[in-house]
Amino acid sequence: MSDLFEIQLNDRLKPLAERLRPKIVTDVIGQDHVLSSKLPVGKLLASGHLLNLIISGPPGTGKTSFARALATTAKAFFVSLNAIDAGVKDLKSVGEASKSRLLENSEKTLLFVDEIHRFNKSQQDVLLPYVEKGFLYLIGATTEHPSYELNRALLSRCQVVYFKRLETHHFYELLKKAEHAEDIPLQELVSTEQIEKLILLADGDGRRFLNTLESVIELYKLDPKSFQLLDSDIENLVGKKMIAYDKSADQHYDCISAFIKSIRGSDANAALYYMVRMLAGGEDPVFIARRLIILASEDIGNAEPRALPLAIAGLHAVEAIGLPECKINLAHVVTFLASCPKSNRSYLALGKAETFLSETGSVDIPEALKSSQKASGQYIYPQDAAKGWVDQNYWPPSLKPQSFYEPVPRGQEKNIIEYMKWLRDK
Repeated sequence: MSDLFEIQLNDRLKPLAERLRPKIVTDVIGQDHVLSSKLPVGKLLASGHLLNLIISGPPGTGKTSFARALATTAKAFFVSLNAIDAGVKDLKSVGEASKSRLLENSEKTLLFVDEIHRFNKSQQDVLLPYVEKGFLYLIGATTEHPSYELNRALLSRCQVVYFKRLETHHFYELLKKAEHAEDIPLQELVSTEQIEKLILLADGDGRRFLNTLESVIELYKLDPKSFQLLDSDIENLVGKKMIAYDKSADQHYDCISAFIKSIRGSDANAALYYMVRMLAGGEDPVFIARRLIILASEDIGNAEPRALPLAIAGLHAVEAIGLPECKINLAHVVTFLASCPKSNRSYLALGKAETFLSETGSVDIPEALKSSQKASGQYIYPQDAAKGWVDQNYWPPSLKPQSFYEPVPRGQEKNIIEYMKWLRDK
């Protein structure tokens, strides 16, 4: 009895988020797009069928909770490792123990590896034979893009799924669970507006929400009769809201993608929003400036020739000035580029030329165009003609002239179209 009492006591001392972890797969909140019993994968997992999975997604979305719940549902031996601490020796030990467990007791092993993106190639390779032969099932959790951080051999043996940030109704589900676990009518003690604020400050992170909620509960327990939660109390408990951003994870790739697409779509305001969001999250302004240089050629090109030199000047300004003042320079460049006429025709022309080269190979160059030491044909200097242009062939004799670059009739490229037409008019 004393042992049982001690177990119960220890469980009560666990953080609220730990106590509310789902026990089985169907208890997991907020990931129905993967775990719904109406979907094939969800149906398999809910039945206790083990799969090798790489789960990508923001913190606090239930990746660890799901792995534990799946082990319980599947009646599998659960092993948890953090990639920061686990070395090759640890992985081999887990692999061999899993092999013995399966062969001797017919017991499956589910290995959960948190932050699996931190494994190097050698560590990932250690897991491969155990996963491949079915001695263990792997669930790797990461906040990174799996295709960037994990080798193909491991990815080919796993199914990649994405866990989404929790939405408002998911937080209310967690709130009800907390009320039941603590036997406290939280929705009577805390106003709807304050609950909404707690949800907003959680920023899609279920664990953060429960940790703050636990602090509110502890405040209530200190003085139940006179408990009153003020808006200032919430701000004090939560602290400053941090921007959800990681310079090498989903937020990095998603924000820079939205930033570029906003400029391409000529929405200067949206572009500025994503710019300040990245900078507030700790993004390197040099990275942003370099991407603007690429965009100036890829998405604006000859429609506005001033875009590229301004973007280059922006990079120089960022490197010379640094934060925080270089934000002014970036805003200057971003608003100009977003307001420019757009053309990707020079970028597309590059792709066409590269494809054509790969298909035709290195055919012989016309004799007249070779260096002066080798030239044997007649080359006419265009500058000697009235228009600075002569009708002569610049293509290898064995190739039909191609049309890679086709300007669009807007911005400065409209002038290019008119100029090229003027050249060829007799």
